Amino acid sequence: MKRAIPALVLSAAALVPVWRYAPSTDTTSTTTTAEPAPSASASTSSGSTVVTGPTIDTEKGPVQVQATFQGDKITAVKFLQQPDHPQTEAAVPVLIEETLTAQSADIDTVSGATITSDAYRESLQAAIDENEKAAGSSDSGSDTASGDSGAAENASQAVAGPTVGTSKGDVQVQVTFEGDKITAVEMLKQPNHPQTEAAVPVLIKETLTAQSADIDTVSGATITSDGYRESLQAAIDAKA
Repeated sequence: MKRAIPALVLSAAALVPVWRYAPSTDTTSTTTTAEPAPSASASTSSGSTVVTGPTIDTEKGPVQVQATFQGDKITAVKFLQQPDHPQTEAAVPVLIEETLTAQSADIDTVSGATITSDAYRESLQAAIDENEKAAGSSDSGSDTASGDSGAAENASQAVAGPTVGTSKGDVQVQVTFEGDKITAVEMLKQPNHPQTEAAVPVLIKETLTAQSADIDTVSGATITSDGYRESLQAAIDAKA
């Protein structure tokens, strides 16, 4: 029987924030340069490419976008960093929806969130450009891929688990591996509920410690915990 872990008490936001935890990493600390365009980074899992756009500093706070692609198609977008402001929280789902519809960064500014919209488009466009670059490099390097198999084994690999439907809402987990080690876990989808928000960091911390899906249920978030473990285990099983 799983033991219960008391849920952390966090303030409920108008939009569910995106959580990403990794050992010995300060996700709120960023560095920027005066160069024209910050770079994006990409990692490829089976069938999908996850690209993290650069952090764009604004007077309201940093903005950073991560996009998931199936080939050239944008299948998911989420904020890794965003200003802690009501207008931003209201703008996030609108920007993401517009992106998935337009399949580009050529989307409208959200009224009342001009600064965030501009930074979002900049980070998103960099992610799109990086995906196109990565796709081109993959095609040109296919003939020599077999000679680099040893290096590939040590490369970072992001694997998205399946979406698990629950009575509270969808749950989907993405896991980043360095070799066989789980180095980061992100919630791609989660119920919009205070107990879920409190449970997410607990579940991720337990996963990074256990290095498996054999973790405890968080008290008050049993349904989310079960969905999390199911999606997590599938991601672990799907790792190449």
